[in-house]
Amino acid sequence: MKFTVLKKDEKSSARTCELTTMHSTIKTPVFMPVATRGAIRAMTLDDIKNIGFDIILSNTYHLYMRPGTDVIDAAGGLHKFMNFNGSFLTDSGGFQVFSLSNLCKVQEEGVEFNSHLDGSKHFFTPEKVLDIQRVIGSDIMMVLDQCTDYPIEKDKARAAMEKTIKWAERSQKYYNETFDRERQACFAIIQGSVYNDLRRECAHRLVDLDLPGYAIGGLSVGEPKELYREMTENLLPHMPENKPRYMMGVGSPLEILFAIKHGVDMFDCVMPTRIARNGTLYTSVGRVNIKAAQYEKDFTPLDPNCSCYVCRTFTRAYLRHIFRAGEIASLIYNTYHNLHFMKQFMDEIRESINAGTFDETYKKWSLIFNGA
Repeated sequence: MKFTVLKKDEKSSARTCELTTMHSTIKTPVFMPVATRGAIRAMTLDDIKNIGFDIILSNTYHLYMRPGTDVIDAAGGLHKFMNFNGSFLTDSGGFQVFSLSNLCKVQEEGVEFNSHLDGSKHFFTPEKVLDIQRVIGSDIMMVLDQCTDYPIEKDKARAAMEKTIKWAERSQKYYNETFDRERQACFAIIQGSVYNDLRRECAHRLVDLDLPGYAIGGLSVGEPKELYREMTENLLPHMPENKPRYMMGVGSPLEILFAIKHGVDMFDCVMPTRIARNGTLYTSVGRVNIKAAQYEKDFTPLDPNCSCYVCRTFTRAYLRHIFRAGEIASLIYNTYHNLHFMKQFMDEIRESINAGTFDETYKKWSLIFNGA
């Protein structure tokens, strides 16, 4: 993996960069759609290619559970299995282990858990998680970390942070000794809940490992928006400038904007696709609840400023009708539009940073979404 900073905004820490893997060159800031099990819900692979995504995210835990590493290995890796020529980032599965399992026992060596599918017992170590991602063929792999709930007492947050750092140290050693660093990159994950001192300490200790990239985990898990912003603003100055900075699980346009302003490069979240399936759509005038009665006879485009297939082809009235009728096409069209919006949104932000107009773009979208 190669990472180059291209342009820095003069009034903020926003920046544009270029991240090159064995499969694609990704311009950042970038939003990565989530293909949890190797597919993005309600979307075809052609849709993803047409919108223009160069990188998508899949989940180590879910792919390990089904179809299993033996199937993916036999297929020649996830790229061939899914027939996607772009890049994959795979998270470690740690969040799913801690959130989905009925049984989850954290030990020094790793974490024991039950499958959410059949209750079978499994054990993830930092090394095993990387081995799974080796089989998947991930362009960017995430280390195993210990995820925490919100709220959490500080002593418990520190214990989870210490475990995360120890596992990252083991991951770094295993990665350096057994992986082709040109073919697969490995990112560490900064934890510490909503405690600034823990976040800073975790960042400094992980930076010493000199891994290819660094992620912020454990935010956007229910904490107040003010705390998310405080953690983001205070943590970014302690992350390396010459490596990718990845904010995990954030998909709100305003929170993405805020993080970009403070120097974050990469984002992923199921929010744009999940709310689309529930009838909420991002547009150039803010959120639109397509279920609302006001659109029953609204024969205008969903977003007149959007060039996507949905906005060029259908009216708000029609989109409301098929949603209320329970048509599968509604999920497809809504999801397509929201992902197209996210791609264009990130493109506009990049262009504004390069042009020196990020401040105006930031103010424009802040007014449009007004805290949405």
